[in-house]
Amino acid sequence: PFQVVGGKVKKPGKRGRKPAKIDLKAKLERSRQSARECRARKKLRYQYLEELVSSRERAICALREELEMYKQWCMAMDQGKIPSEIKALLTGEEQGKAQQNSTKLAKAGKTEANGSNP
Repeated sequence: PFQVVGGKVKKPGKRGRKPAKIDLKAKLERSRQSARECRARKKLRYQYLEELVSSRERAICALREELEMYKQWCMAMDQGKIPSEIKALLTGEEQGKAQQNSTKLAKAGKTEANGSNP
């Protein structure tokens, strides 16, 4: 029933380490410290989530405003009116296209001029 290992008598049925006699005060202090750290992590996690929620809410508000603006533009165009913002966009695009075309023509002219010189 008993085993002798390294000069020590072992009883059957008791496995693993014997619980070391830990100082009770030290154990309580470690527990308190662990609880403090846990509360601090929880507080940081909640702050992060609250900031995330508020930033998403701001983004939603901005998108709703943008959607409302587009709805108003559509209603105006249904009545045959072109909103000034759209006119500005269209004239800006036309100017951009004109600039692109002029640069393309200039480049084409340069290559033709270079190609004609032997």
